Amino acid sequence: MKTIAVVTSGGDAPGMNAAIRAAVRTGLYRGCEVFGVRWGYHGLVFDEMQPMGLREVGGIIQQGGTVLGSARCVEFRTPEGRQQALDNLNRRGIEGVIVIGGNGSQAGAHALCELGVPVVGVASTIDNDLVGSDITIGVDTALNIALEACDRLKVTASSHKRAFMVEVMGRDCGYLALMTALAAGAEAVVIPEAEKTPEEVAEVLRRSYQRGKTNGLIVVAEGAKNNAEKLEAWFKENAPQLGYELRTTKLGHVQRGGAPGAYDRLLATRLASTAVEYLCEGNHGVVVGTIRGEITGTPYSEVVGRHKSPDLRLLKLVDILAQ
Repeated sequence: MKTIAVVTSGGDAPGMNAAIRAAVRTGLYRGCEVFGVRWGYHGLVFDEMQPMGLREVGGIIQQGGTVLGSARCVEFRTPEGRQQALDNLNRRGIEGVIVIGGNGSQAGAHALCELGVPVVGVASTIDNDLVGSDITIGVDTALNIALEACDRLKVTASSHKRAFMVEVMGRDCGYLALMTALAAGAEAVVIPEAEKTPEEVAEVLRRSYQRGKTNGLIVVAEGAKNNAEKLEAWFKENAPQLGYELRTTKLGHVQRGGAPGAYDRLLATRLASTAVEYLCEGNHGVVVGTIRGEITGTPYSEVVGRHKSPDLRLLKLVDILAQ
């Protein structure tokens, strides 16, 4: 393996730049020429790649986002687009590809594998719904950003005996919402895997105030059927009977944009470095992640088309600790 390319794809996650840095420098250490692919799969299809040296990745480990960029690429979803990407790789003499991203990104990587390209994926998504890693790059930082927001809101909520609803990211998976709720001491959590009706949420808050609490916190995943928008509309309509207000805060992309914490920098560094070692040793067609604390490569056949769910046993713990 003499020439490799590094791709970041899908939603950005804090720690992606640390992964790029580790992949580039490990590749150079192994004697490889390393290309950075701009704008995800778009760069493969339209041949937007640049040689990466030591200095190109200097000073990026502490930065959020991805210096290579990420974008949707409808062309790559077609056989013609994928063939064009393959032709570009072959013309440049690129023998292996590192793909840093989540479910959609790894599905694209699997498509490259099926064309005969040696690919190793690096598990990176704040949703933590990718099979093949107990925790993915970006999750810890996103969780801490959400937690800080909840802590601040609880302070102002106590001053006015008010309830706050916080919507966090998680289109298909409630991991981030569940862990935020547990860490922030929320009264309830609403996630796609365990929905709650507006009436159920209202009852939780009613009992909370009856027990003498001076604030309430509800954490909602954006992908829940009863998301923040629907819950807010119901509470606004029923506020006179309830006797309290429910204010809504949507954190949105704030969770993605933070500088990565130590955990995500270390995780990204270890996973991306291992991914390059895998490629150089001929071990490809896998996603590199951590399982029970060990760095492991999971075959794409076990990853693509599947979603990991959070530990729903923790829902009971949220209820118990909200007393």
